[in-house]
Amino acid sequence: MISLHRSCFLNNTGISGSSSPFSYKLKKLPPASVKVTALGPNRDRNSSVLIENNNNPLKEIKEDDTSSVADADPNPTVTGEDRDLYYDAAATDDQLVTPWSLSVASGYSLLRDPHHNKGLAFNEKERDSYYLRGLLPPTVISQELQVKKMMCSIRQYQVPLQKYMAMMDLQLGAIMFPPIIELNERLFYKLLTDNVEELLPVVYTPTVGEACQKYGSIFRRPQGLFISLKEKGKIHEVLRNWPQRDIQVIVVTDGERILGLGDLGCQGMGIPIGKLSLYTALGGVRPSACLPVTIDVGTNNEQLLNDEFYIGLRRRRATGQACNLIEYAELMHEFMSAVKQNYGEKVLIQFEDFANHNAFDLLAKYGTTHLVFNDDIQGTASVVLAGLVAALKVVGGTLADHRFLFLGAGEAGTGIAELIALEISKQTNMPLEEARKRISLVDSKGLIVKSRIDSLQHFKKPWAHDHEPIKKLVDAVNGIKPTVLIGTSGVGRTFTKEVVEAMAALNEKPIIFSLSNPTSQSECTAEEAYTWSQGRAIFASGSPFDPVEYKGRVFVPGQANNAYIFPGLGLGLIMSGAIRVHDDMLLAASEALAAQVTHENFDKGLIYPPFRNIRKISAHIAASVAAKAYELGLATRQPQPKDLVKYAEHCMYNPAYQSYR
Repeated sequence: MISLHRSCFLNNTGISGSSSPFSYKLKKLPPASVKVTALGPNRDRNSSVLIENNNNPLKEIKEDDTSSVADADPNPTVTGEDRDLYYDAAATDDQLVTPWSLSVASGYSLLRDPHHNKGLAFNEKERDSYYLRGLLPPTVISQELQVKKMMCSIRQYQVPLQKYMAMMDLQLGAIMFPPIIELNERLFYKLLTDNVEELLPVVYTPTVGEACQKYGSIFRRPQGLFISLKEKGKIHEVLRNWPQRDIQVIVVTDGERILGLGDLGCQGMGIPIGKLSLYTALGGVRPSACLPVTIDVGTNNEQLLNDEFYIGLRRRRATGQACNLIEYAELMHEFMSAVKQNYGEKVLIQFEDFANHNAFDLLAKYGTTHLVFNDDIQGTASVVLAGLVAALKVVGGTLADHRFLFLGAGEAGTGIAELIALEISKQTNMPLEEARKRISLVDSKGLIVKSRIDSLQHFKKPWAHDHEPIKKLVDAVNGIKPTVLIGTSGVGRTFTKEVVEAMAALNEKPIIFSLSNPTSQSECTAEEAYTWSQGRAIFASGSPFDPVEYKGRVFVPGQANNAYIFPGLGLGLIMSGAIRVHDDMLLAASEALAAQVTHENFDKGLIYPPFRNIRKISAHIAASVAAKAYELGLATRQPQPKDLVKYAEHCMYNPAYQSYR
């Protein structure tokens, strides 16, 4: 018997010809019967295949037969949009789908296809139609019960990395943990969406850091594209090896600065995979529109180079010497050009975990020609700004009334500082240079001051102010007298008791953000911040911390997680057809996130809303970003929908099972 997957026969051309960024029309295939020749395991060469099609449009019906956002209003306020389908993720219309364009005489492959498998949730009719009788136990269960079972299984693992591997198995179908294996993409996203607060630390920081460190050992099945120096001159062809053509988001890394863990080379692929999982689960971007990419130019990590299980190029990284820099620049330029040629101008390219010397240059070089976004520089800045705006509702005043001191002057630190300065300038009409004077940065050599200007990297120079040199952080706190202390150093436990106590002595409610990831690299813990400030600190961190009890009061630490921002930002860019990312879009995203923090959240000490509401939050962020894109003339999808929040919800991928006809 032979099994043929639908994607081999549906040649989708992408979004450029469709008015909806999340849809494209199915081409109707006429009924036809053909003979094919195949050599199966039993060497039976002849198999009959029937191409099936109805005259009726394909329809998806949700398992619970509930109506959708669009169905609730027969004349929705979303205007100028065709009611098209894209075949694998129609999230709102009740439409039947078929898992293949060709029916085959066995459902065995269907059970091993993560895009269409439903496991025990296949109903009786589907088991008859798709030759599943005997291949499944007789019981039929709901997706909700499958989610409950998966959560019970995942919670049995005590080691976070085991939980991570189990989740990846569910998404990819790698054979590793048979008790929970389902090879089921929709179940993976349903599981993550319904349990986001519990599973976010599993599929992303802090666990993803350990997964990247051990990626060679736990690698089972490839996901995404690995583009190395071996592919130089052939990247266009490499991109065409990817089965999907309508890519809308690419997350790319070169693995040189993975979280706070340094150069992990090719094993940094865990980062793009994790980010894109969140684009789908939190932002509703359909999985088939996401492409993770690792650019492998070698590694300077001696431990990896000597590891027999390392999966990347075994050579020193192509950076440093002039010839290597040219080789690196040429490879990146070829990649960026090939992406635009293959997927068009409106594909979002997110740079992730590039080292400082490349991150700023790539963003500056391609920011005017491509739709690019650096999450470490811009995403971190946006989520931190949102936390600060929310915190001001507790401490009072405006941003311009506060003084900011950073420990760390790399991508994250300077990116956050610049966005704060932009917001101050916007709110007060103050010149940007004047707004920057309210912000001071400390790097490994001490306070950044004018006397160091000649030795500073270009991205640090705007922060060199007139001040005497200061080496120690605690002396900088006492000298600058900041109201806000932000850590982006990547060095753990640098906010010492002396530093936190100095902040508490200067401020009734000191704002302390310890943002470095993973948890081991955090500048201080939540418990330390609350205890050393006598329970007065307004605290947020990059990685999650458990609630802290201090003198009978329970404090819930905020998490300045980029996952609040980038999924909604990406959705807003896609649904508006934006062609460039503008700083005003980042400010709009920050303001939209801060607006989602309620008085109830403030009462619990939270300056970020709970992640359990993340899809609602992402819809509001997407709407604000899209509105700004239209305002700036950067949106290409016309006309503008009247209700952008409703349209964002309408566009979101729904992981609920589809019913097959």
